[in-house]
Amino acid sequence: MPVSVIMPALELAQDSGKVLHWLKAPGDAVRKGEPILEIETDKATVEIEAPASGVLRDVTAREGDVIPVGRTIALIFGADEARATGPGTGPAARPAPTTVASASAPPAATAARPAAPAASTRVSPLARKVAEQHGVDLAQVTSSSGRIEKADVLAYVERRAAPGTTGGLVLRLLPASPKARRLAAERGLDVADLNGSGPGGAVLAADVLAAERPRAPAVDIAAAAASAPASEAPRVGTIWRVMVERMTASWTTVPQFQLVREVNASRLVAWRERAIKQTGARVTYTDLLVKLVAAAIARHPGVNASWRDGAIVRHAEINIGLAVATDDGLVVPVIHRADTLGLTELVAQREALVGRAQAGRLRPADIQGGTFTISNLGMYGVDGFTAIVNPPQAAILAVGRIADRVVPVNSQPAVQPMMVLTLSCDHRALDGARGAQFLAALAELVDEPLALLT
Repeated sequence: MPVSVIMPALELAQDSGKVLHWLKAPGDAVRKGEPILEIETDKATVEIEAPASGVLRDVTAREGDVIPVGRTIALIFGADEARATGPGTGPAARPAPTTVASASAPPAATAARPAAPAASTRVSPLARKVAEQHGVDLAQVTSSSGRIEKADVLAYVERRAAPGTTGGLVLRLLPASPKARRLAAERGLDVADLNGSGPGGAVLAADVLAAERPRAPAVDIAAAAASAPASEAPRVGTIWRVMVERMTASWTTVPQFQLVREVNASRLVAWRERAIKQTGARVTYTDLLVKLVAAAIARHPGVNASWRDGAIVRHAEINIGLAVATDDGLVVPVIHRADTLGLTELVAQREALVGRAQAGRLRPADIQGGTFTISNLGMYGVDGFTAIVNPPQAAILAVGRIADRVVPVNSQPAVQPMMVLTLSCDHRALDGARGAQFLAALAELVDEPLALLT
């Protein structure tokens, strides 16, 4: 029997998701665990993986559609079922992605859609998709079997791009991430003109954002905004809009209070330097703080809680979210069971999560299950700040920079590296005394990280 692809629920408050981009077309073979589409949720853009291996068919959700959670949007048929019923079709067939550049044809040539092959020649869905990606005229592709397959299209591309070829269209495959293609299209850029920093020279979202573009003359932004029509206002993406809605709801409905503590970070600095030398990993202060926060939560589990349906719910796992700024807005990927991870394993997970977040390729599991959040703005030179509670969590820790300050040491003034920690709490789930006890335990661990061993 076919396996359903459904719109997943990635959080308690989610009731729908937006289909951004199908990574596979109807009729494509897919493997279980392979990303097949990108969706946009309240928290992030995530990739949805195939729940089974087979052939993708009966796609009912188009790109841009907002689909209720739990609704079937496609089916995956087994290989035998797919052969028995014929190639899959669906309304979500994708437009040609801008992953191909022409080295010798005028710009209009790359925008033209491939011509249909002769009526007597059949074309596999995969071959048609590859032809669209390469801007290939299917009427020029030949096949000995009477049915044009993917290999026939690629062979044609190789012949046209071979050294010494004269005339015609010379093509080169230029891989680019879906987000990079989307950003390039929004900014009127051609990915063929960009230098890719990804694997195999793939163009990533960061490459698009870093592309040099002519800058407009300086203008009075306030005056321009006041005089510009509404249609010219900056576009606000779904993630940013939902972030605004969630934070507004948190600020206006959650009774929040803050606790502030300045801590001596000299041993934290020494620990990081020693860890980098010993492990060779790119250890950050955030990595160390995740370990320390997890240890402090283990000693004060009341902080690891939520207010839900009129009751305090305590969580068994310590799953720490990291606030990450992206071009689309703030996202919070989660390091699961942070209290059980070694430092090198934690660093690897943090690098992978932040990389996927900034590339817009978070997976559903990456943003689920957070029980506590850390927001670190120290790298931006911020001394201290107040973070807004991230519902339904009971607390969030705001971390400022490490800066030299004159403080008393053994009753004498001394210059020490100090850091400001601010804990924002949901008063419904956490009172001031419990919050203060947790913050005191964390301050002790920052002051003496070796206490982790006891």
